[in-house]
Amino acid sequence: MGLNSRYYNMKPQILWADDEIDLLKPHIIFLEGKGYEVTSVNSGRDAIDAVNKSDFDLVFLDENMPGISGLDALAQIKQLRPNMPVIMITKNEEEHIMEEAIGSKIADYLIKPVNPNQILLSIKKNLDEKRLVSQRTTQGYQREFMQIGMSVSDKLSFQEWKDVYKKLVYWEMELDETNEEGMKEVLETQKSDANRSFCKFITQNYSDLVNQKNDELIWSHNLFRKAVNPLLDDDVPVYFILLDNLRFDQWRAISEIINENYRTDSEDLYLSILPTTTQYCRNAIFSGMMPLEIENAFPDMWSNDEDEGGKNLYEKEFLHEQLKRLRRDIKFSYTKITHLEAGKSLVDQINNMKNNKLNVIVYNFVDSFSHARTDVNIVRELADDEAAYRNVTATWFKHSPLWEVLQKISEKPCKIIITTDHGSTRVKDAVRVIGDKNVNTNLRYKQGKNLTYNYKDVYEVKNPRSVGLPLLHLSSLFIFAKENDFFAYPNNYNYYVNYYKNTFQHGGISMEEMCCPLITLSPKIQ
Repeated sequence: MGLNSRYYNMKPQILWADDEIDLLKPHIIFLEGKGYEVTSVNSGRDAIDAVNKSDFDLVFLDENMPGISGLDALAQIKQLRPNMPVIMITKNEEEHIMEEAIGSKIADYLIKPVNPNQILLSIKKNLDEKRLVSQRTTQGYQREFMQIGMSVSDKLSFQEWKDVYKKLVYWEMELDETNEEGMKEVLETQKSDANRSFCKFITQNYSDLVNQKNDELIWSHNLFRKAVNPLLDDDVPVYFILLDNLRFDQWRAISEIINENYRTDSEDLYLSILPTTTQYCRNAIFSGMMPLEIENAFPDMWSNDEDEGGKNLYEKEFLHEQLKRLRRDIKFSYTKITHLEAGKSLVDQINNMKNNKLNVIVYNFVDSFSHARTDVNIVRELADDEAAYRNVTATWFKHSPLWEVLQKISEKPCKIIITTDHGSTRVKDAVRVIGDKNVNTNLRYKQGKNLTYNYKDVYEVKNPRSVGLPLLHLSSLFIFAKENDFFAYPNNYNYYVNYYKNTFQHGGISMEEMCCPLITLSPKIQ
């Protein structure tokens, strides 16, 4: 069998190495009857030579052969073909043999005597798993497609919208693992339809919802009081970790890593206020107030869009005032991480935080990456679509100082809340807007007194104070982009549209921006 033979022969190619290969003829005949082509050798050396010459789909390797042992052959085969699945077969049930084989990244481990069905199951698990999983995933989504479609309307409550969004994210990530491009397109269309209805829900109800004082909804401005404050009654320290611009699907991507050390006590979504930007949402979280209330109570600490300088310079002070209002006389820390060196320094500081009742950590990577993706071509290529955006976030997290911090924290009993201030959405369609030089630069919301736009394209708030937003001028208003839209000026319109299309932006109305993860964790040691 030469290297090029597989181009003409599409049967899966299996190599079976065993010094008693003649006794395995019935197994080989069984597999050939199932459509596999089996090449047999009777030594470890011959197995290495065969793998060196040909690219097999899978190798069965006897552990106890004369000459080169199965384990030694395994090491050399892995050097030649690192991604080739190798199934170890042995009579030896000693634990150290199993551990050594598993440590060498075998695909499976079978104990002699083996029967044909065991062999077939192991082959299917390693060669056909992706196809079988893809089929099951596609069939599962097809069954739920109609149910999701029928449930989506602008009459849903936010609790019902949370369920819809969670289901869409679940199937989006499940389909990521398949090659079912047709199903992915169907899901993308269904998600777009759902976002359209969600935007109707927000535009029709936002003012009423945000002004309902006794409502059970968790918003940015009551998140700390409703989600964090109750945990301060427990006798363990609380860590409040805010990852700026973390979407729910990105949380799901990093949760697979976090689950190594933590169990998830609750996985919820809260509703971000508008505009979905750091300036408005994060200040609301730490102050426990709507932006208009912040401006009235702390006029020296609130910066409007037109003001120079940073817009989130007083988060620690806002938190201190909120704790006083909640009558929490506790020892707390506040740490903001904006670059790698600060993250590394945080790892060394964690032991000093364990005596605090509350530790707040704000981590800015996701938002910084989102902006870099817009401005730097190579970063655009790294996160070209939603799936890549999730994968880059997970890869960063796995190698980040933040994961080191969480591993250290998990050594002792505590409670952890992981959340965000807002998400982001991948923008596609430009909406024309005209404004003067004082209008803010955000692509998903605008505020000013001289704005020209088509009111059908936006959610307009003519009285910002009615939804808790400060007024720049007496005639100022806010407009918000919906779904996947972004605002573009007529000047250099085509260049502007091509530059920002398919970038991740925030500030407007979409499930991805407003339905924010709110996660409570406990270390597995508890």
